[in-house]
Amino acid sequence: MINVTVWNEGVHEKLSNEVAGVYPAGIHGCIKNFLTSQDDIKVKTATLAQRKCGLSDEVLENTDVLIWWGHMAHDKVPDKLVEKIHKRVLAGMGLVVLHSGHHSKIFRALMGTTCNLRWRDGDRERIWTVNPAHPIAKGVPPHFSLDVEEMYGERFDIPEPDELVFLGWFAGGEVFRSGCCWQRGLGKIFYFQPGHESNPTFHNEYVQKIIINAVRWAAPVNPIKEPTPCPHKKISPEERYKERKAKQ
Repeated sequence: MINVTVWNEGVHEKLSNEVAGVYPAGIHGCIKNFLTSQDDIKVKTATLAQRKCGLSDEVLENTDVLIWWGHMAHDKVPDKLVEKIHKRVLAGMGLVVLHSGHHSKIFRALMGTTCNLRWRDGDRERIWTVNPAHPIAKGVPPHFSLDVEEMYGERFDIPEPDELVFLGWFAGGEVFRSGCCWQRGLGKIFYFQPGHESNPTFHNEYVQKIIINAVRWAAPVNPIKEPTPCPHKKISPEERYKERKAKQ
C-alpha cells in the first residue's frame, strides 16, 4: 500500500467562488477522490490552515509520496517544515509537484535554482508524450488536449531533468517541459505543469492517470530510513596515527 499525502494551500477555494465551483471539495479533495479509486493507494490530505500545515512529524513519517499544490501562499510555509520535507525526500520519500508549485520553497530548495518561467493567461494546450516507455506515461496517448490551461513557457529555470516525459505546446506557439523527473538522494521527484486553479484540469482522465502513475513511480522501493549523519568529531593527526597503529 502506498501512503499518499495531498497538500494544497487551500486559499483560492476560499477566496474565489469560481475556483470553489470547479473544485467544491478543494483541489486536494479532487485529487484525493481519484487516487482513492486505486486499490494500492491510501490517501490523506493536508492544507496550510491546519496545525503545522497538516504536515506533522507523524504525518511525514507515514507518507511515501507527497503531492504538492501551492500558488499564492508559498511564503506562508515555514522554513523549518521545508527542511523536514527536504530531509524526507533525500531519505526516499517521493514528491509530486503540480503546476504553480514550481515556485514552492520545497521545489526550489531541491532544484537549487529560481524555477522562474514565462506565463500568460489561459490558452489551449496539447500535451505530448515524448517518453512513452516511461512508467508515468503508461496508458497515456501520444498526445491529448486541454481546452484551457494557464500558459507556462520556456525558459524554465530548472536543472536539466533526469528524464523528460511530457512536453506542452500552446496555441500561441509556446512550448514547455511539462513533465520532468529527477532524483535527489534516495527520493524521486516529478513536476507536472497543468493544474491552474480555475480550470477543470484535474477532472481530465489523462491528467488523473499521469498523477496516479507518478505516485506509483515516486513511491520508495525500500522502507525509508533516515541517512546516517557524518560525525563532526575532530581528530588530530596524532590521534589518527594512534588509531591506525592500534589496528595493525
